[in-house]
Amino acid sequence: MPHPETPSVSCVFICHDGAGRVLLARRAAAARDEAGTWDTGAGALEWGETFESAVAREVREEYATDALEIATIGVRNVLRGDPVGSHWVAVVFAVRVDPEKVTIGEPHKFDALEWFTTDTLPTPLHSQCGAGLSLFKAWQPAPPSNTGRP
Repeated sequence: MPHPETPSVSCVFICHDGAGRVLLARRAAAARDEAGTWDTGAGALEWGETFESAVAREVREEYATDALEIATIGVRNVLRGDPVGSHWVAVVFAVRVDPEKVTIGEPHKFDALEWFTTDTLPTPLHSQCGAGLSLFKAWQPAPPSNTGRP
């Protein structure tokens, strides 16, 4: 199978509500791969785009909402297949969104959206989802405390 001379760059994003929940989308039957699995969002970096503008564009396209905060949380070298059939450099972001404004923006790619905690994830997950969620879990700020103490 012919392949490009260099890897592609993907902006992977884990949308969260700032209160400990992450947004996952179930891949529809017409999705490029792994239909029926739950996944975070992602999209290719386009020529001339900053990482942040690519993430903001993809969040609008996939979830029809705006990114409120974007934080870079890691980088992964993604080699898929044996022999390698696809090679991506995945820059991974945590993106806070308003849960009330999220909806499916690409119904041909996704057939469900749901909020989960990182301890109560659905199955099956997309083969690349777990690695991104591990980065998010390591980055994730602790939820606000209700103790009233400084």
